[in-house]
Parts: sequence; C-alpha cells; structure tokens
Amino acid sequence: MPAPSKAAPSQADAIVLFGATGDLSRRMLLPSLYFLDADGFLPAGVRIMGTARADLSRDAFLHTVREALDERAETIDEAVWARFSARLDYVHADATSAEGVAALAPALDGATAPLFFLAISPSLYIKVACALGAAGLATPGSRIVLEKPIGRDLETSRGINASLSEVFDESQVFRIDHYLGKETVQNLIALRFANTLFEPLWNSLSIDHVQITVAETEGVGARWPYYDEYGALRDMLQNHMLQLLCLVAMEPPADMEPDSVRNEKVKVLRSLRRFRRADAAEKSVRGQYTPGVVVGKEAASYESERGQKSGAETFVALRADIDNWRWAGVPFFLRTGKRMPEKRTQIAIQFKPVPHSIFGQASSDDLVANKLVIDLQPDEDIKLTLMNKAPGLTKGGMRLQSMPLSLSLLSTYEGPGSRRRIAYERLLVDALHGDATLFVRRDEVEEAWRWVDGVADAWTEAGLAPKPYAAGSWGPSGAFALIERFGRDWSD
Repeated sequence: MPAPSKAAPSQADAIVLFGATGDLSRRMLLPSLYFLDADGFLPAGVRIMGTARADLSRDAFLHTVREALDERAETIDEAVWARFSARLDYVHADATSAEGVAALAPALDGATAPLFFLAISPSLYIKVACALGAAGLATPGSRIVLEKPIGRDLETSRGINASLSEVFDESQVFRIDHYLGKETVQNLIALRFANTLFEPLWNSLSIDHVQITVAETEGVGARWPYYDEYGALRDMLQNHMLQLLCLVAMEPPADMEPDSVRNEKVKVLRSLRRFRRADAAEKSVRGQYTPGVVVGKEAASYESERGQKSGAETFVALRADIDNWRWAGVPFFLRTGKRMPEKRTQIAIQFKPVPHSIFGQASSDDLVANKLVIDLQPDEDIKLTLMNKAPGLTKGGMRLQSMPLSLSLLSTYEGPGSRRRIAYERLLVDALHGDATLFVRRDEVEEAWRWVDGVADAWTEAGLAPKPYAAGSWGPSGAFALIERFGRDWSD
C-alpha cells in the first residue's frame, strides 16, 4: 500500500476539459455536467473551461455544446441552459507544451483547486501533465482525471505513473473507469456488504463459478489504429473486466474510505494465478471477427476495416483463478468481444446445486441451482433465480419451476419517471469533491497490467493466434469448448 499522501481540498473550483471538442466530451462529459447542474449537484461558482487544438470562439463552442445536449437530452430546460452556459468558456491551446498550457492561466485566474480532465489520447498524458507543471498550473489544490487504460503494459503504465508523480501527488490523481460509476456496480457493493443474506454464502462453499461477459455489437471501425495496438485483452479485460472481478471477489473493507476499498481490490489482483505457456491453449481463446450479420445488418470483417491482415484479437475468453481461501477452486470465466449478437455486460454468480434432492425424479429434473445475475447494460438490473413450486395440481408429487426475482425494481433509479444517469455523473461529482473511492489507484493499475502481461506473454510463447468467428456469433467455437472443458456453460 502506498504511503498516506496529503489530502486534496474537499471541492474543486474549476473544471478544465482537455479534448473538449472530442467524442468523449460531446457524448458523455458535457451532457453529464449539464445534468449535474440541472439537478443541483454542480457547486455554485464552479467554472467549466473547454480546451482543444480547434480554433473556436466561445460562441462557437457554446453552439457545439448545445448540439451535444440536444442529442442526449429529451428536452433542454432553458433556465438551466442559461445558468450552465454562463459557466462555460473555451481556450484554443496546444496543451502538450508549457507555452500552450500557459494560455489557460488567464481564464483560471482566482481558481485555487482546478480539476483537469484529460479526455485525450493516453499517448498525450505525460506531455500534458508535464506542461501543467511547467506552466505552474499544477497547484497543491489541483487534481487530474485520466481515462483508462493507463499505458499499454506494465512498463508503459509505470512510465506514465512515474511522470504523473513528478507533477501531482497520488491523492490528486483520479484514474477513471466509467463502469464503476454505474448504479448497478455500486449496488453490487450494497448487495454484498449491507445484507447478511449473501455474504456468508459468498465463497467457494456455496458458489460454483462466476462469469463476466462484456459483449458489443459494434465493430472496431475507424478505431482500428488503437485497437490493432491494444486488442480486446488490453482494451477491455485489463480495466473494465478486472474491476468487475475485483468487486465480486474482494473481502469486506473496514469502511467505505477510498483506500479501504482499493486495498481490498489490490489484494484480489495480487491473488490472481499467473498465466503460464501451458495455460494459453487450455484456459484462453483469442478471436477476430470475419464478415457476418449483426442485428440484421451485414457486417464487414476486422481485416477489411483495417485494410490488411492483422494479429489483433477482437474477442477474448479465459478462465481466471483466485488463489486465496475464499475463492480457491472457483473458476472465473471472462469473455469480451466485438461484433457479438447482442450488447450485454453481465456478471453471473452461479451457486452450487442443493446437495440432495428430496423431490421425485420428475421434479429433480426441473431443479436448477440458484443464480444471481447482475446486468449492467443495455439494461441495469439484479436478478436472483430461485426455485418454487409450479402452480396447479400434478400427479406423482410436487413439480418445481425456476423463478427470476428482480432485486433492483426502482432502486436503480431515483423514482418513477426518473432519467437513467450517465455513469460519468457519479464520477464527476466524486472527483469534484475529492472522493477517490470509485477511482483506480496506481498500484491497482500496475497489478492489473502485471497479470494481463502474463496472459499476453503466454500467448506469445505458445504461438496462440486469433481464431476467426463470424460477426454476429458468440466468438470462436473454442470459447464454448473452453468453458465446457471445465463442466460449465455460458450464461444465457
């Protein structure tokens, strides 16, 4: 665990959005800030300054922001827009140099605790952080928010973190994973640690296995230069999926203080069994999509999108094992891919069957083990499958049926008719107030990369190339053989 660091101020007084004209800002960040203002979560006096290389006037920037809000919100409250737009400013600057960053200083005059959000390519993180330091804008009260992935492997991640540490204290660095801002992910924490019902069963004595699926219908498209370098392993599994695994598997923290929660997640990452060359073929599958049909539409292959052959994987399935007392012998099956038949992010906790059935043969055939399913997208829900008596009269004894019980109901939202919040809203509020609980600490990032590097190295040593799979399918046939090899099936 890192040494305790000086705490950042409780509230930021300005937001500087680097990459303000980019896709992430337009689709997620600016709408999130508008909604926070509308709901009273954006502190009074907090200014929002967009900056990018695009040479825009303030009025032109406001126009692009309004367009982004029109695309995202059903209606725009003009009173809220007037208040929100008054907060906005724009500065054209090249943020990779101290001279460029210095252009931001006049607009930040009087701000003692600015929040710098880097909605830019990770390749620019070091340059921008160093420029902020050289320009004198990285004050003790400032904080910086970075999108994951941080680096491409352990070595590059350490390099970025080392450069950040020369400018910002660890308490000032907020590494964001938007999955942690989802209501249902946070509900998982409440489900486990606010109820005596589940925690005594949350171990290898009661749980047979765990599945985590992140499936996307879209392809890589124009993002192929990034994807060709990272692939599905580094793009999705290293951050989003391992974070979900940590929340499922971690021990109860002493409290909800940031370091208490993150300490337990680091312990899980350190307990992950390292991949060996022999594990590559037995416990993992790589895939790359070929032409097919997705959601009723023809889809091109990854290689045609890229323009030439590629060894990058667009699909990964693997078995992970956690070597500690709670989870010894419980396999964690992870799969993620592009051009899947449906969009789905899901955690499935499969409990063990009852040790002995007291029912007749016919009813015993109906008997299925309990399952807890946490859906994150496209819909957010938590369902528990229970067994109950099938209604009606039957011959030959009681008949059984499974019954999915929703544990979310309206708890995922804030009341009937409420808008489903963007995950970034929760994280922006926390970053503004200096709460790092749902952000990723440096040692978390590096432990995740250490394990993922081991998987990549095992693939290289074993010469494991991606297998083709048709767009619109659930990946190569080896993905089904992988889980069947261990006596399980993928969750529906």
